[in-house]
Amino acid sequence: MKDIYYFTKKELLEVWRTKRLLILLIVFIIFGILSPLMAKLTPEILKSSFGSEIQLTIPEPTSIDSWVQFYKNITQMGIYILVILYSNSVSGEVSRGSLTNLVTKGLNRSAVITSKYLVIAMQGVVAVCLSFSITAAYTAYYFPDNNSPHIVIALVPLLIFILFLSALIVFGSAISSNSFAGLLFTITTIALFYLMNLFENISKFNPISLIGENVSILQGETQLNEQYWAMSISLLATIFLFSAAISVMNKKKL
Repeated sequence: MKDIYYFTKKELLEVWRTKRLLILLIVFIIFGILSPLMAKLTPEILKSSFGSEIQLTIPEPTSIDSWVQFYKNITQMGIYILVILYSNSVSGEVSRGSLTNLVTKGLNRSAVITSKYLVIAMQGVVAVCLSFSITAAYTAYYFPDNNSPHIVIALVPLLIFILFLSALIVFGSAISSNSFAGLLFTITTIALFYLMNLFENISKFNPISLIGENVSILQGETQLNEQYWAMSISLLATIFLFSAAISVMNKKKL
């Protein structure tokens, strides 16, 4: 536990020093502000784009439109920023040789993986929750309606996916020799999950479905327990990937 504490402290200092944490938070804050703002301004933008000659019937935006923008921003851009920033989390340490002296002095290799995972997962969860809170505040201000009654419940699958994605990032980096290989592994795996989601009999078990039904859940059209299998498998996969990353790290030549 002492190894984990000290290496986690070292990791937190590094992500702050390298500005990766700052970049992640700034991007997610922007997402939080822009999501309700774009929902509010989109009808006016469309009207001004087409001009007065063309009559457009555009429905008034609601809180649903704001949350659609939020989940689109997070799942289509936000998660990939997390992947890009940390795809070299393990391979970078190995290639620089910065772990050699620490391991020689008694640092447990499993502490490296544990700390890497904790720091990445923590940053992902904090960034998402911060962005969510900003979106919720602005949405309540711009769209004081009752169309989105379950916003907190809808966030749960996304947070579980972040935990899974963090383990995938660490495992991909552990088996790779450089950041590009780790990035390619993670992106390819996500792409395969999207392809698998096309098959209805597989989709309910697929971790990627955790970032596809959030708006439906917040509207009350889909119940959280309908994603029981996807959430359970994602958590089990998280444990498996985390354990596999430790196994790879234990055998890795530093």
